Amino acid sequence: MKKKIILGSSFIIFFFSFLIFLYFNSNSEKNLIEKKKTVEKIEKKNLEPVEGKIESSNIIEDVSYSAKDANGNEYFLKAAEGTIDQNESNFIFLKSVKAIINLKDYKLIEISSDFGKYNINNYDTIFSQNVIIKYLDNKITSDYLDFSLDKNLMMISKDVILKNNKSSLRADVIEVNIDTRDTKIFMYEENKKINIKSLNKNGVN
Repeated sequence: MKKKIILGSSFIIFFFSFLIFLYFNSNSEKNLIEKKKTVEKIEKKNLEPVEGKIESSNIIEDVSYSAKDANGNEYFLKAAEGTIDQNESNFIFLKSVKAIINLKDYKLIEISSDFGKYNINNYDTIFSQNVIIKYLDNKITSDYLDFSLDKNLMMISKDVILKNNKSSLRADVIEVNIDTRDTKIFMYEENKKINIKSLNKNGVN
């Protein structure tokens, strides 16, 4: 009789443990799916006017902006051409974009892209197509970068590749807190792994 009770208890514990595992695994997968949908929605919303045709606009050549936050971090932005939409006067759409983030007590972060969308009120900037980010010995390439000076956050997505003199990495998204330098690298789907390759001195496997 005692053996049966022990066996029954073990089975119940195992059964509920399995259910808990399924619940948290399902929630984790749902969170990643929701994050993917959110990122894709933001990308679509921001990229449509950046790379499309803008009606009723003013074109400015050799655009430049600068900003500084409360922590002493500086942001410089340049573009060969800027277009102001009359319906959204706080946004300027850019071509051939270059930017520098000068972090206090840290190294420079350099950014370039074919297109950009700049908010003159809060300095938030969308970089798109052939995005290149350089800091220290790292180089990140992608097709989308959402940068917020207020949030001290860079969200890099769409064909993301990170390279340095030691390794190369492919992922769906890289998030960087430019204030703390904390970095999150992840894939949207749990069954897909971040692709990391070690490089020799010549930059190949």
